Amino acid sequence: MSAPTVPPRTAGGAVPAGPVPRRVRPPRWLDLRLVLGVLLVLGSVLVGARVLSAADTTVTVWAAAGDLGPGTVLAEDDLVPVSVRLDDVARSYLATATRPEGRVLARAIGSGELLPRTALEEPADLVQLALPVQAGYVPPGLARGQLVDVYAVADPAAGAAATGGDVDRVLAAAPVQTVSGRGTGVLSTASTTVQVVVAVPRTSAADVLTAIGGRALVVAARSSVDAAADSGATVSRPAPGTPAGPTG
Repeated sequence: MSAPTVPPRTAGGAVPAGPVPRRVRPPRWLDLRLVLGVLLVLGSVLVGARVLSAADTTVTVWAAAGDLGPGTVLAEDDLVPVSVRLDDVARSYLATATRPEGRVLARAIGSGELLPRTALEEPADLVQLALPVQAGYVPPGLARGQLVDVYAVADPAAGAAATGGDVDRVLAAAPVQTVSGRGTGVLSTASTTVQVVVAVPRTSAADVLTAIGGRALVVAARSSVDAAADSGATVSRPAPGTPAGPTG
């Protein structure tokens, strides 16, 4: 059996001290590398959020709920709000913060089309002229915003005396404001009176009534709400809602 190892002694006879153990230092929260890592993560998050926010910038503007012809006096139900990305041209369209009711369309607006500011004009000196028309002489699908030509016809059966020609076009490209009195029940007949309200210049209302002269009326709907693009007219096209010269 071997003898135990005896630590060497110094010259003075003392035993030398052993190595001092190194204490492991706990990590500090303020360590520079940790701080830099946190800052880099926060910076990346902020930059990413900014990029996503810029890519999803939308504005809410008005769009037409249906086809609207020039001269239409806008009502609340004519427009719907839509959110779209317009970037630099956003100011060219009417935001929903502005209420357009009562403004007049200077040109035709198609269904779903955004409402540009240039398509609006200040309320003109217009009046709403109510025309009584037999249901059989009104297109079944006639609706607000459409453009119509109105003809006065000699119809002795309706109790009207013919004044002028047998058929005269008294209104050209007049925007329809409302259609009322058209029934759909069993009591509705072709002779039921339908009220078609159109917008005309105030100065033209008397001329229109004089041209009608108590005769029966026939309403012809144009195939487009754009008066300039419609080829259905048989004479030179006047401004929307103005009296037309006789055609007969």
